[in-house]
Amino acid sequence: MTYQQLNLLKNKQILVTGGAGFIGSNLCEILLDNNINIVCLDNFSTGKMENIKPFLNKSHFKLIEGDIRNLDDCKLACNNIDYVLHQAALGSVPRSIKDPITTNDVNVSGFLNMLVAARDANIKRFIYAASSSTYGNHEALPKIEDTIGKPLSPYAITKYVNELYADIFNSTYNLDTIGLRYFNVFGKRQDPNGAYAAVIPKFIQQFINHEPPIINGNGSYSRDFTYIDNVVQMNINALTTTNKNALNTVYNVAYGEETTLLELATLLKTYLSEFDDSINNIEIKHTNNRAGDIPHSLASITKAKELLNYHPKFDIKSGLKIAISWYWESLKK
Repeated sequence: MTYQQLNLLKNKQILVTGGAGFIGSNLCEILLDNNINIVCLDNFSTGKMENIKPFLNKSHFKLIEGDIRNLDDCKLACNNIDYVLHQAALGSVPRSIKDPITTNDVNVSGFLNMLVAARDANIKRFIYAASSSTYGNHEALPKIEDTIGKPLSPYAITKYVNELYADIFNSTYNLDTIGLRYFNVFGKRQDPNGAYAAVIPKFIQQFINHEPPIINGNGSYSRDFTYIDNVVQMNINALTTTNKNALNTVYNVAYGEETTLLELATLLKTYLSEFDDSINNIEIKHTNNRAGDIPHSLASITKAKELLNYHPKFDIKSGLKIAISWYWESLKK
């Protein structure tokens, strides 16, 4: 992203839902660092106050503690807002399988509330977090935006429904939207704790604690791991694009390379061993595959490059080195 891009947002009011979460707090940080006015809406069900604590004393940051399942909270948050970065959601395929009702309430009903509030507030553009899970059982690689399969989990269904609702709100109410299908995002502030922790922070924490990381399956499943700064770039590009043809569609947000889970664990082990030699001796273990998991995920980012000028700068190796340094300092405190 460039100074010129961010300068376009000066004197604008941007709402970041889920702003205390992993991706949301990183978005808040870059925007606040460029003196852009931010409203953060979060109910702290998965977001953390510690993620936004450095922002609380900034004059151009406002926190609203509220829930997207409450329409009044959404309307309050959208008051006098120009753009929305909608990151609030209940993630995790396993969590959605265990509790599909709550996942649906947050990801579908909450999303619809936000669309209604944005429509009523005459929001200029609504950027939302979509998901690579939408590709479902479609096996062809790389994943191309126009071709999806059958969803494999309640979570995947909710994220696909988001795309359908966004399309309807554009065609019916002229609300401009852009959906960003995130592919396995990782980086600083991603929570390593809990039953539904993402694989990278979880493995990092296990290695640091001298515990063996456990891979679901034989390690051959692959993902397009995407460093957080690439995702921030894509959100800023979506906010600031002047290309009308780039609006009201969805994009893959990824680096465009696949890494197996075994390769990932090996990279983490190697990089963390630079901080602690004994990590070299930790064994990587395996268990059964998880229900609802897609075997392989690799994104085509051609559409994003052509329409949104997206050029990710961090591959998995460079991103992991930065993330590991952050986790080492954070987890050792």
